[in-house]
Amino acid sequence: MRTLYNRFIEGTGKLRDVPLLMFRWILALGFYEPAMMKVKNLSGVAEWFESMNYPLPMVTATLSMVTEVTGIVLLIVGLGTRLISIPMMFVMVIATLTVHLPNGFPAGDNGFEIPLYYFLMLFALVVYGSGKYSLDHLLNKRSLKS
Repeated sequence: MRTLYNRFIEGTGKLRDVPLLMFRWILALGFYEPAMMKVKNLSGVAEWFESMNYPLPMVTATLSMVTEVTGIVLLIVGLGTRLISIPMMFVMVIATLTVHLPNGFPAGDNGFEIPLYYFLMLFALVVYGSGKYSLDHLLNKRSLKS
């Protein structure tokens, strides 16, 4: 029984980079629509931010848009994953505190469930990096050979 368990552990260990790839792609997909909303109607988003008393609403909307669009691209290819995940986590904290928290936890009620999951996935990427299926890994591998 112990041998079977050890084989299972060894086999699943070979998959350790797959969740990191999946986190990156799911996050990119999840940020896509909010980012495109900002790209298509930045002034409308700034007005919405102003209605929630965000400081410097146009600057805040622009920074949020740039963070999200840049994050989508970098997460898809796995480049600078640890770095871009930090401002994306900040976006999730602000969204949670200002929009989602008053609605409770359930995603169906526009609660903080989904932003919390995104925050935790981003945190995992900060801690573990982008994994071997990424440009980060490829570039690191090449720099070690030089």
